Amino acid sequence: MTHLEREIDRLKRKILALGALVENNLRLAFQAIESRDADKGHRVMVTDILIDEQEVDVEEDCLKILALYQPVASDLRFLVAVIKINSELERIGDLASNIGERAISLAQEHPVPMPGCFAVMAERTGTILEKSLDALVRQDAITARLVLAADDEIDALYRCLIEDLKAIILTDPEHLDAIVLLFSVARYLERLADHATNIAEDVLYMVEGEIHRHEMPAPPAPPAEMTELFRRDDGEK
Repeated sequence: MTHLEREIDRLKRKILALGALVENNLRLAFQAIESRDADKGHRVMVTDILIDEQEVDVEEDCLKILALYQPVASDLRFLVAVIKINSELERIGDLASNIGERAISLAQEHPVPMPGCFAVMAERTGTILEKSLDALVRQDAITARLVLAADDEIDALYRCLIEDLKAIILTDPEHLDAIVLLFSVARYLERLADHATNIAEDVLYMVEGEIHRHEMPAPPAPPAEMTELFRRDDGEK
């Protein structure tokens, strides 16, 4: 194994470790909102500091490899994709931290009903991040494309969540502050899904060498494909 291959292998392990940390922290942020748990919200915000540190470390490694080895072809595509994915993960970490902060604020407000669409959208958003990272690990263009196709469902769930929150305002206008916090969380969920989709696009660039941003949206995935994407147990595939 050459020095470049060893450095790239080490970088792969680092970006996957960062992805796992972000994914776990996002899951904790969702739990904090659903249970109105300020302690979990604080833990999410503290973990985001570690995410920021690891993001800087990965970026520095990428720049060092580019400067020392001047890679070409697939190695160069890999490094470019990792730099972009690294940035997307850091932004997802920031949004998870924002959700954790909102959980802390919600814990101090009068309880309001949690919209039915929230749990579904949170689960779907977590799943497309998980599948984007799976596509990265396996350099799997098929899974990456399924993530892109899932964006339509996420958008529909976001609209459902907003409508549910509007209905809660009409039935419980006295607790507007808490409802406004949930509107913020809804927006964060939508942005999280966008960043997860960007990771899938970066995986496609890594695997195929083509930039897929700004293309016309793909048609919605058939139900069978959507079911496969949202299976959490890889053994079901």
